[in-house]
Amino acid sequence: MNNLRQLDLNLLVTLDVLLAEHNVTRAAERLNFSQPSISVHLAKLRDIFGDPLLLPGPRGMRPTARADELREPLRQALAALEQAVSPASPFDPAQASQTWRVAATDYGESTIVLPALNGLRSAAPGTRLAVLELVPPRIARQAEQGEIDLAFHTSEGSPPGLRRRMLFTERYVLVGRAGHPRLKKRPTLAQFCKLDHVIVSPDGGGFHGVTDEALAEAGLARRVVLSVPHFLFVRSVLANTDLVAMLPSRLVRDTSELQVVEPPVEVAGYEMAMLWHERCHRDPAHQWLREYIAKSV
Repeated sequence: MNNLRQLDLNLLVTLDVLLAEHNVTRAAERLNFSQPSISVHLAKLRDIFGDPLLLPGPRGMRPTARADELREPLRQALAALEQAVSPASPFDPAQASQTWRVAATDYGESTIVLPALNGLRSAAPGTRLAVLELVPPRIARQAEQGEIDLAFHTSEGSPPGLRRRMLFTERYVLVGRAGHPRLKKRPTLAQFCKLDHVIVSPDGGGFHGVTDEALAEAGLARRVVLSVPHFLFVRSVLANTDLVAMLPSRLVRDTSELQVVEPPVEVAGYEMAMLWHERCHRDPAHQWLREYIAKSV
């Protein structure tokens, strides 16, 4: 490509969407163009770059090496251009009508989304909030493609390349039903290991976690008799059985139906972080949302 005179901004926008979708039909739907128009754009782009860019594959189209090289610089350039032509007026939450999308587990919903919800509705009544299931392998792609504005994830294991802000540090406590006969006082390590435990296994079916790793270092093991995929179900299980669980402290604070005691084993806690993509880092509305949530937890 000799210079920029051959390029039309619409062609670059089309290329950006094609590199995200790998499919002419879906790209046409996103851009509200006809499929033949997208095909014409792709033909022009191939001529300008001297490269096929996208080739037929078993599941749609696959990018060439040249297309892979173009993807991130193109996205950054379009984001910078969009920022340059956007109005510089300050964000007014009282007049806002955004739809925000955040990804969270049920734990994140309870400890981050819920504390912010009432105030958010009051400060920005014209906005909408969609909470999507957090699927860690998808976070980076969803953020890059604008499918989510924020994700709430532990700092450890968060995908690289995203902006982040630490919200709080969490620790584990031992929890059972109110009046549990073996939780009237802090149990000894031996008593702890003999209790019947329930564990949260987000991937499903696991019976081993950070508590078991800490016990194993001391040559000990506990009795895990129930594995469930969600934190909120655990609270119901504990309130209605004699099972106990090691849970994040914020999940069980101010819960009268449960008894909370300090565990006899030291288990490493974790940091909860708010994640977002560089493309929306300087957006006034996004900045306001991030600040509001950070102050609410």
